Amino acid sequence: MASERRATVVVTRPGGQSSALLAQLASADFDTLEFPLIDIAPVADDAPLRAALDELFLPPDVPGRYALVVFVSPNAIDHAFSRLGAPWPADLPVAVVGPGSVAALVRQGVHAPAHRVISPSTEEADPRFDSEALYAAIEAHFGTNGLEGKRVLIVRGDGGREWLAERLSEAGARVEKAAAYRRVLPEPSMQKWERIHELLAGKPHAWLLTSSEGVRNLDELAHEHLTADELVLLKRTPVVCPHPRIAEAARGAGFDRITVSGAGDERIAHSLAALFPLDTAEAAAQAEPQRNPRDPEAHAYASAAASASSSKHSSSAPTDAHPATAPAHQTAQSRMTDSNDSKKASPQPNVTPPLPPNTPFTPFEQQKRRGGAGIVLLWFVVVILAVAAGAGAFVLNRKFDRADAQLSQRLAQADEQNADLRAKADQAASATTALNTQIIQLQGKLNDAEAHSQALQQQYQDLASNRDDWTVAEVEQILSSASQQLQLTGNVQLALFALQSADTRLAATTGPQVVAIRKAIAQDIDKLKATPTTDLTGLAIKLDTAFDQIDQLPLSGEAPIARARAQTAEPANSASIAAATGEPRWKVLWHQITSGIGQQLSSLVSVRRIDNADAMLTSPDQGYFVRENVKLRLLSARLSLLSRSEPTLKSDLHAADAALARYFDASSKKVQAVRDLVKQVDQASLAVAVPNLNASLAAVHQFKRGG
Repeated sequence: MASERRATVVVTRPGGQSSALLAQLASADFDTLEFPLIDIAPVADDAPLRAALDELFLPPDVPGRYALVVFVSPNAIDHAFSRLGAPWPADLPVAVVGPGSVAALVRQGVHAPAHRVISPSTEEADPRFDSEALYAAIEAHFGTNGLEGKRVLIVRGDGGREWLAERLSEAGARVEKAAAYRRVLPEPSMQKWERIHELLAGKPHAWLLTSSEGVRNLDELAHEHLTADELVLLKRTPVVCPHPRIAEAARGAGFDRITVSGAGDERIAHSLAALFPLDTAEAAAQAEPQRNPRDPEAHAYASAAASASSSKHSSSAPTDAHPATAPAHQTAQSRMTDSNDSKKASPQPNVTPPLPPNTPFTPFEQQKRRGGAGIVLLWFVVVILAVAAGAGAFVLNRKFDRADAQLSQRLAQADEQNADLRAKADQAASATTALNTQIIQLQGKLNDAEAHSQALQQQYQDLASNRDDWTVAEVEQILSSASQQLQLTGNVQLALFALQSADTRLAATTGPQVVAIRKAIAQDIDKLKATPTTDLTGLAIKLDTAFDQIDQLPLSGEAPIARARAQTAEPANSASIAAATGEPRWKVLWHQITSGIGQQLSSLVSVRRIDNADAMLTSPDQGYFVRENVKLRLLSARLSLLSRSEPTLKSDLHAADAALARYFDASSKKVQAVRDLVKQVDQASLAVAVPNLNASLAAVHQFKRGG
């Protein structure tokens, strides 16, 4: 019987790029949930990319040919090669960041030894796959000044980190950038959000965040779809990041349980296994079918499982480091216990790859013998550090020399510019004499202009003294127009807007009389706000609804008639009837036959009463004109409603209702619903007392009279 899964891992890579990692996590007894935080889409304009790719196939002797092409990700490789019309040139070097990009190049047919592929080394103890490591690999391949004056193409997504481009430019290379794809913010489905809610409710899980932009997208999406409590739980969930820069972004977003795994699917899977170790019994049971019972390493593996289990129950979850190792005496004790348990455990169908065994217990004498070896190893590390420091100093000295050379070159260029400036200064001195004569002429014109300016200034002061009069005249015009519109159309909102606009214009003017005008305007604003309004829009919608249903209403002559069925009563017992009445039996039989025939004939005839004979005389062609006349009445009523003409509105509604009652089937529910809509509009009153703006106009007139 299969054991319960360790936990659920939420994988946030773009869709379709995690198949190998998902397989490793499934083999390690993890559930997975693909929750992409970045979608990869083609660029809107790929003309710059195509132009750059066309230059890759220039002859080697052309001076402007690219010396190096850098792909920042597997997505850049796939999108660029999809637009490449020929095989990659064998003599053109390619630089990529990590193993994933190397694998993407292999899929496109670009690999060593046929091509030169530059990438960070994977043979180091703790390899790094980022821009810094790639620049070191490029510098080791071309040399310190190997790319000086040469063209380098960087194929990437829209935007991105500029560190590598800046370092190559500082090294003297002419860097060009081309976008091969763009990153877009996806919108996960509701099913995936429901799964996230379930995980946050208490199920063990962890997030795998593989990019800083994905961290920002997760924070944005979480604030839109999660509650405040769920946000707190999300920030306390374990997070695994393959690079320290991504971990810093996650820490800046508020996550506090972060583990840096390093690049590569195997490191990610190992970090997740350390976060959620298997129980001791399960680990021993899963490891038993793969190991020989006589193999002494089986006991070490059982002790490793016991140590992981004890650390899981005795310490809190890790944040930026792996769980602590149990003490030596606990390791030895659990090794003896789990060796017996592993013999009793039954084989499991899904076996998790074993974790590296802990260091076996060493007696005190053996540790004492190994002390000398530890000292030798310490001195070896010191020597390596000294060599590394010397190499760093040498590289730093080379950079200083290169900076001095660049500074000398710039000083020479500055001297040339100074010489050019001196020549231009001599030319300017010769032109100064000619300009002096022009300046004298312009001085006279300037005096004339000053005289005109003073005259204009005096006129402006005269106009400024009458500024209040201009403002009040403008306000009077606004109030007069608003009052006329209010009395003609009854549009309270338009009048209210006019009063507010007039008050805004008067706010820039001070004075006791202006304050009196503003008080009158404020009183009129309060009256307009207190005026009851009629929902003209709602009434118009009801008329439109009735208008749309006229064509489906049945006329009185078109009402459906139930199909006639012959109905007769069951014949009674003629003998019993004859005995009860004392009549002959043949008379009873004759009476039953004649009554049965009469019932059948009467069931074939349907009688219906119509009070208005015109409805039955209406032909199908005339029914079209009946409906159109009702529509015209409703349209006329709608225009009367919008123009606030209540007598015309009532007349049109009464005519439409009379036509509906006279020519249409009164028993139809559709006809009844349309008549109800017409009656609702008819019952609404448009006679609302509209206030006037006399107070504001009187205040303005009093100001103009000087009162």
